[in-house]
Amino acid sequence: MDELAYRIRTAEPDDLPQIRTTITVSLAHPEGRGRGTSLRTALQRNELLLLERYDAREKDWVIGGFVEFHMRVDDTLTLRDLGTAGETPHAGVAKHLLSELFSQLSPHSATCVVRRDATPWNEILASIPGNVEGGTPICLCAHLDTVPNAGPIDVVLKDGFLQNAHADILGGDNKAAVAAILEAARRVVSEKRPHAGIELLFTPCEEIGLRGAAHFDPARLTAKMAFVFDHTGPIGGIVTAAPSLRKVQATFVGRTAHAGIVPEQGRSAIVAAARAIGRMPHGRIDDSTTANVGTISGGSATNVVAERCTVSAEARSLDDGTLGQQIMEMLDALTWAATEGEVDLETQVVNEFTGYRLASSDPQVRLAKAALTMCGLEPTEIATGGGSDTNAFLKNGLASVNLCNDMVDVHTGDERIAVASVEKTVDVALALIDAACDFS
Repeated sequence: MDELAYRIRTAEPDDLPQIRTTITVSLAHPEGRGRGTSLRTALQRNELLLLERYDAREKDWVIGGFVEFHMRVDDTLTLRDLGTAGETPHAGVAKHLLSELFSQLSPHSATCVVRRDATPWNEILASIPGNVEGGTPICLCAHLDTVPNAGPIDVVLKDGFLQNAHADILGGDNKAAVAAILEAARRVVSEKRPHAGIELLFTPCEEIGLRGAAHFDPARLTAKMAFVFDHTGPIGGIVTAAPSLRKVQATFVGRTAHAGIVPEQGRSAIVAAARAIGRMPHGRIDDSTTANVGTISGGSATNVVAERCTVSAEARSLDDGTLGQQIMEMLDALTWAATEGEVDLETQVVNEFTGYRLASSDPQVRLAKAALTMCGLEPTEIATGGGSDTNAFLKNGLASVNLCNDMVDVHTGDERIAVASVEKTVDVALALIDAACDFS
């Protein structure tokens, strides 16, 4: 609120013109159209709350935001619309309005509909202010995207496991965690559980290089640490070491020729790529390092010596020195093959994400262990060869840790997760919230 004085009151008919002039976009009407009728109805029902701030320059009160609501007979509060002055939503104004509304009405539960593309409103509303003194506010995180699926996803329950009825991914990586986090948040609100503050963060583009988490600014959070639920293995596992990943893309450029008449005049890019792949080290390099050739594409027809061929590969390691050496060996193999095949070579190396090692004494690890112990689980520190949003959060300065949520055979047609594991993930999320109340 920029330390300006403010007051909250019920709207009156004379306020409508200023609301329309001051607040152009809102939660229910992000394009700024079609709000007039609903506001008039809300006024008649006394279901429109205003926040005004004092403008010292104008020496007058001006409208800073409004919330339109409806309280049902079963004590369920419906948020119909929410708006703040300015071109983008003001989080402070919105939260002051909602806090006052909840204080006045004390609803049993509250609901609202937020459009998926209304990103600023999603970020504001995915926060539950703390209701206890002290403690540590935390963030619960999962990613929304999945690896590509080739066909439909119809979830069925078989022998206690959720799986796809078709031979394709389930998408439980990471939707199972999304469901668990939402259920934990629902229970906190409906059961009026004590907590030090909770923020929910759902990221896009995790499967293509942690891009959503990498572009998120942790300064937007009140939370002091984030807990990600995104790893295979029994619940109780705490990922305290994860690798750095570098991707290599190499394009061989040869010379085209008729393969049946003058093949000797051609220089095959595909043959050069094959030589490079055969020479470079890949697979399991050592206990902490792997390398893989993922795709190869090129050529145009069987009767044409291939002019271009592109190879995509990666290497990852818990040790950055070993990773650098592995990348150099892969580049050496590519260069050697280009020279042998008398073709040109174009290469690009991209640092996809940065690895990490956490200590047992790190606060997020200590809080995770406390929560798991509360659930009757044995905390186990593990290292992984996979990346997660935790890699990006830590690089950007947000204390974070990835917790196992017992997904099975992810990224395959056999992907599944036990209902009991989803329920246990809810228990862990609630335990984290409980433990954070007394954590400092």
